[in-house]
Amino acid sequence: MKGKLLPAIFVATFALSRIPGLLPANFSVAYAFAFCAGVYFRGALAWWLPLGVMGATDVLLNVLYYQEPPFAGYLALNYAVYALIIGLGKAFGRKTAYWKLVLGGLAGGLLFYFVTNTLAWWQDAAYAKTIAGWIQALTTGRPDWHPTTWEMFRNTLLSGGLFTALFAAAEKLTAESPAEKSAGQRAPAKADEAAPDSEPEEAKA
Repeated sequence: MKGKLLPAIFVATFALSRIPGLLPANFSVAYAFAFCAGVYFRGALAWWLPLGVMGATDVLLNVLYYQEPPFAGYLALNYAVYALIIGLGKAFGRKTAYWKLVLGGLAGGLLFYFVTNTLAWWQDAAYAKTIAGWIQALTTGRPDWHPTTWEMFRNTLLSGGLFTALFAAAEKLTAESPAEKSAGQRAPAKADEAAPDSEPEEAKA
């Protein structure tokens, strides 16, 4: 039962966070969701659960709320970056110290911010294709944008660290104790215990 509880907590937290207007811009559970899935889930589950839930909620939001086509092209890049964050989580592993996992969640948010804003700088004609233009894309952003890119960076970093801390704490609370893991296991018989009802050897003539 406890083994199924952690994925349910991750999915429920992420799904609730997708409610439009509930959280500030770029203050997202997605970075921590992807990172912690890589840390705690084994095999294919680490990949299809976060990416599948993200894809399903994006389609629902586009169709039902934003009145847009189900799938936008920019989402493909987002999922590619989330896949990198999942891989980052796998590199850390579930035995990593708590504070290091929080730093990993911060790193995941930073990775997403850096890659997506670099692509925006490259594609958007409003940015000069220079180092100064790239720095503008990573800090102040376009003058007609609000919130500023710097504010989005702050929210990305804070949410990556905060939700990773919460997910890691949830894992510790839902993890099976050593006693629970060994419950029901039969203790091995001692080698020197005599077999019950054994017949005495016959006396030699």
